[in-house]
Amino acid sequence: MRISTLLALVAVLTGGFFATAPAYAADDQSCHFLPVADSAASLKHARSVGVLYSENTVSTLQYLERYHAVALNGAKNAALDSRISDAFVNSSDPKLAIDWLMASLQKQFASVTVYDNLDALVQARPDAVVMLDTYSRLVTKRNIQFEARFVATFYDSNLQYIGKAEGFGGKALPSIWVHGKAAPEIAAQINQQRELQVNALKQFDASLNALVTSGDTDRVATN
Repeated sequence: MRISTLLALVAVLTGGFFATAPAYAADDQSCHFLPVADSAASLKHARSVGVLYSENTVSTLQYLERYHAVALNGAKNAALDSRISDAFVNSSDPKLAIDWLMASLQKQFASVTVYDNLDALVQARPDAVVMLDTYSRLVTKRNIQFEARFVATFYDSNLQYIGKAEGFGGKALPSIWVHGKAAPEIAAQINQQRELQVNALKQFDASLNALVTSGDTDRVATN
């Protein structure tokens, strides 16, 4: 890849990129309700669930939207190889993870509704509550570490803990900001971000299915 094109790529896609990855909050009330007590309830396919987005999820969605906007703008630059710009656009799709996670919940439960706040959710009285906590960090010139974390924590109607489903992905990707790399190689490295994210989402699917299946098994055993 010519150095002039590489410099253009750096300038457009990351040189002015202000959307630094949000800090991940792991153990406060933005991710779960406190105090956490175990519930005797189990998850059933027929249950209605109310979903709340954690602060991590809100921050991550905003971060991905900014990253994606920069990638779309970079794709307009004729100096950039379309394979590279397309890879940045595809790997930063801000709707990929959240749409996948909601679809996963909808496959398992009869009714899934997202609420803006806890008060609205409590008034709606769903059978179970889900705190959806997500975090993503994509590559930039200053960061080669990709991360994706997806956690759905389930509570009963009294906000007592039932269980959680989760999927994780992380990898230090080889730097693309070096001389001599061909466009297909750079695009392939960037596309790994989407592949790793999808793998983490598939882990989430398996974890969610195991959690729901375990709940159904427990219910059958007690009947």
